[in-house]
Amino acid sequence: MTQTELATESRTYDWAHPGKVDLAVIDGRDGLGQLQAMAAGELPPPPIMATVGMTGFHAERGSVTVEMPAQLFHYNPLGVVHGGVISTLLDTAAACSVHSTLDVGEGYTSLDLTVKFLRAVTVDSGMLRCVGSVIQRGRRTALAEADLFDEQGRLVAHATSSCMIFSDS
Repeated sequence: MTQTELATESRTYDWAHPGKVDLAVIDGRDGLGQLQAMAAGELPPPPIMATVGMTGFHAERGSVTVEMPAQLFHYNPLGVVHGGVISTLLDTAAACSVHSTLDVGEGYTSLDLTVKFLRAVTVDSGMLRCVGSVIQRGRRTALAEADLFDEQGRLVAHATSSCMIFSDS
């Protein structure tokens, strides 16, 4: 049997189309209200959560926590969780922490993400918990950070992110 003939596994998942969300559910909610509605199931989560398999989400003003079990389908050719998956968790927690500070009618976009990988992540790392928080929030920009921990509470990666804040109108 060659490497290309090895048994394969498959994964199927569903997501809600982001462009088809009932905007009436969003209207009048600030950023924290939008994130809390998503966590409560009143709004669908973004498709990226299903794509990478995030299972937990908690938001409070200025801080967001996301969880995801490390799984084999996250692996790169070296047999560890791909840095892009780790970066996705860090970006989600950092940027959503900024989202949680938005007033009604404000939006944001990430300007950058700087990641430091501190420890290899494998399925043995268990449930990953990523905590994002706003360091500084101004009228036009915000600086946030995120820490990713393994199930034993060890810090495995850290990131900082700058976000631009703008008015929806």
